[in-house]
Amino acid sequence: MKRWKKVLAVFAAIVMVIALLAVVYTVHMHYDIEPHVSYEAKVMDAEGRSHDEPSVVYMTHEITPEALMKMYETLDVHPEGKVAVKLSTGEAGNPNYLDPALIKDLVQSLNGTIIECNTAYSGSKRADTAMHRQVAEDHGFTAIADLDIMDENGYMTIPVEGGDHLKENWVGKDLAEYDYVLVLSHFKGHPMGGFGGALKNISIGIASREGKVRIHTGGVFSRPPIDMGAMITNQDVFTDSMAEAAKSVSDYEDHGRKMVYISVMNHLSIDCDCVSTPTEVDMHDIGILASTDPVALDQACVDLVFEAPDGASLQNRILEKNGLNILTHAQKIGLGSRCYELVDVDEESDDDQ
Repeated sequence: MKRWKKVLAVFAAIVMVIALLAVVYTVHMHYDIEPHVSYEAKVMDAEGRSHDEPSVVYMTHEITPEALMKMYETLDVHPEGKVAVKLSTGEAGNPNYLDPALIKDLVQSLNGTIIECNTAYSGSKRADTAMHRQVAEDHGFTAIADLDIMDENGYMTIPVEGGDHLKENWVGKDLAEYDYVLVLSHFKGHPMGGFGGALKNISIGIASREGKVRIHTGGVFSRPPIDMGAMITNQDVFTDSMAEAAKSVSDYEDHGRKMVYISVMNHLSIDCDCVSTPTEVDMHDIGILASTDPVALDQACVDLVFEAPDGASLQNRILEKNGLNILTHAQKIGLGSRCYELVDVDEESDDDQ
């Protein structure tokens, strides 16, 4: 009988420890959902909300090589030296990545080199450089430009100024080889971040494998894969860290003066191009947007999703992951402004005729 009492006491103690850990885990992982509100300047003015000087975001409803080139030319930037084009080559099996035929003319006009870094999640075909190159070839990217897997030979560290979680960012070593970066993003949903756009492209996308783990875990872990660390990292810490990593890259590129951003809003699945079997697209294509401010650009894309009558799935994905927090934190640490003026270049062209 005494032995059974001891067994029951040990069992009860184990149950209590498990229950306590569950409570601590639940509290630790809690995050509030930021409601969506538009940050377009004219909407804020109409609602009487104060704001700083808005950043300009250009938009066209056309998604063609000619329209993409027009958006770049509208930005009136003139890069010198070696130009990098940051995009996602897409996971094997995913059909939603940017079409090389769409971007070819723009990339080649800049004599651009496509840059990527290896992935850090389990099951990816792009976690290894050789396989990553093969996927990029299969998807048609190596046929239009040179490809540089920037962390093939390791990473370098760059400082994070004003971050709450990261003090440094581990990026692909070859980033130092480029004089200017065109950030060419496919805007879409994301199973962990809520959405993926310009900010994700320059944070997770430019981080090395080890750097990706650091971002996903708020600087706590650095050894791939990300899976376990991500399971014990608060969601807002993760999106805060993405914003901080993005700012470090912008700061590294002459405080953003050597970067420009274009986002294509098509094939709008709730899942990222990093998912091999994404959820089917259930909303219409929207267009191409461009800006020198990545925060304003992502905010404009988000606002267009929330204006879309068929955007419920992507809206829910953004909200359930509190994806808007990356915009809040990015603005807080000085990366850019959520407030923007949307300039429709299609309307301007009509007025000129």
